[in-house]
Parts: sequence; C-alpha cells; structure tokens
Amino acid sequence: MVTLWTNTDRLFFKINPSFKFLISVSLFVVYLVVHNLNSMIWATVLFIVLFLLVNGFSGRFSFWIVLLTLIVSMFSAGAMILFGQGTHVLFHWYLIEITEEGLARGILIGLRTFIFSIIGMIMASTTLPVPFFYSLMQQLKVPVRYAYGCLAAFRMLPMMSEEFVHVRQAMVVRGMTRKKGVRALYDRTKRYALTMLAQSIRRAQRTAVAMEAKRFSMTETRTYYYEIGWSRYDLYFLALILCTVAFGFLLSNWMPLTPFTNVIDN
Repeated sequence: MVTLWTNTDRLFFKINPSFKFLISVSLFVVYLVVHNLNSMIWATVLFIVLFLLVNGFSGRFSFWIVLLTLIVSMFSAGAMILFGQGTHVLFHWYLIEITEEGLARGILIGLRTFIFSIIGMIMASTTLPVPFFYSLMQQLKVPVRYAYGCLAAFRMLPMMSEEFVHVRQAMVVRGMTRKKGVRALYDRTKRYALTMLAQSIRRAQRTAVAMEAKRFSMTETRTYYYEIGWSRYDLYFLALILCTVAFGFLLSNWMPLTPFTNVIDN
C-alpha cells in the first residue's frame, strides 16, 4: 500500500494529519450548503489544480483518479438531470425530461460529489497511515485500542490481496476455473468467500491476542514511538485552503459562468 505514494517530500506531508482531517471535514460542511452553481464550478477547478500540485501520487495515477471521480460524479448527477422537474423544458422523450432547472441542480449535485472526492483525495494522497493514526491518538485523543486496531486492519489489506491471489492460483492449478456458467461462478465465489473469511478470522484472533499481550487495552497514559506535533506548515496549509475557498467565491462573483446563483430558488 505504501508504494502508492511516490513523493512524500511535498509540503502537505509535513502538516499535522489530525489538523488536515478536521479542515477536510470543515470543507465538506461548507460546500454542502453552497447552492451557487458558479461557486461550485470555480471551487471544483481550483481544488483540481490544488490536488494535481500537492498530491504524492504519480502523474498517471492522479489522472486516472480524477477521471474515475468525474465519471462517478456524472452518474450521481444523471438522475436529477434526466428526471428533474422544472418549467423550462430543453428535451423531452417519454419518461426523460431535461429542464434548465433540473440540469442546473444535477450539475450542482455532480460537482458536489466531485469536489468532496477531490478534497478526500487531497487528504488521502498526502497522509501516510502510521502518522495519521498516531496523530489521532495524540491530538484527538482517540483511544489506543481503536486507533491501533484500525492501523492493524489497514496493514492487513495487502496481506488479504496477496492471499486472494494465492487462492486463485490454487484453484487454477486444480482446474476449478474451467467450468462456465452461473452455477460455476456461484461455486467459485463461495469458495473464495469461505477461504478468505476463515483466514481473516484466524488472523484477527492472532492479532487480538498479540495486542492484548502488548497491553494495548491499557487506559493509562502511554508513550509513543512517533511524536506528532505542530509546525509552521500547518499555518501555511490553513492559509492556502482559506485562499482557495475565498478565491472560488470571489471568482463566482467576478466571472459568473451561469445565471444560476441559487439552484434551490430557481
């Protein structure tokens, strides 16, 4: 999983992970109540540029993330665009009726989905798992048993992926993948599910016993191998995010791209 990050020397990797997480949640709340279509368009453009500049992924991987996020956002907007109500009809064909108001609301929903995803990817692409969970324990006071439990589960994901490949290879060697049809697909799925479930239960039991032996259930104050603190980079991050949000609202007033300043009223 760590191989996803190709460049961890950028500015956003030096920011306190808990602070970054709280700012991201705050941005979700802000753009959840924005009904100005122009503001959402400009905010989307600015956060795409910000993501491409600060993320720690490779350029090719970043491009596919943006493209897939755009496709998902289009699906989320499709229902409102094709079946939304309004007075100014642009296209009508049987049950499909596209109106100006429905189109504006659908685009707003799609942009909201897209910008939520991009903000989440800025957080995910610039935050390593270990510092994030340590920061949750130290700054947000998340109980140790929960934070280390989530970290252990995250570390198991590559192991489960590798185990899935081994199970598949074993089935290929035994000729279990030759049969075709719905029944054969059901049988293969059941074999995968039972094997993976049994191995996951064993692994979880061993991990729980090991954590209990290491006294991870203690409620007293404990020391940490990694100390996550605060730095001037946190202020830089806050200033950059505030400027991005403010600039998006200003551009919507200076250069509006649509007449829909409030899609709810329209």
